[in-house]
Amino acid sequence: MKKEKRTVLIVDDSILILERMIPLMEEIENISFVIHAATYKEGLEVLSRLTPDMILLDINLPDKSGIELLRFIQEQHMEVAVLMISNNAGPYYRDICKKLGARYFLDKSTDIDLIPSVLSNAC
Repeated sequence: MKKEKRTVLIVDDSILILERMIPLMEEIENISFVIHAATYKEGLEVLSRLTPDMILLDINLPDKSGIELLRFIQEQHMEVAVLMISNNAGPYYRDICKKLGARYFLDKSTDIDLIPSVLSNAC
C-alpha cells in the first residue's frame, strides 16, 4: 500500500542545515512539499495557514525559542509530529521537548543523517 504524500515544515534559521536537509528529504518518497520558516514568527504564520504532517524544529531561533513554538503547537492541539533538531541536545532540552510533545529529538551535529529514516517512519 502506498502512503499518501506529506507536507513537512522546517523551522530553522541555519542556511547550512537547510541546504543539508533538502537533499535528504528528496530521498523520501512520500514527502511532496517542504516549507521553510527561519523564525518563530514565520513558523506561526505558516501554522496559521496550514497544518503540516511533520515539523522539524530548531530550539535556537533568532526571535524566540523553538520550545515556545513547540508549546504553542501543543496548546493548539495540532495533530502534527514534531522532530526537534538542535545542537543543544543534552538531557535537559530533550526532557523539556518530550514533555511538550516532541516525538523525536536529534542532535544536529551527530544525527542529521538519521532524518530520512525518522521522517520515513513518522510520515
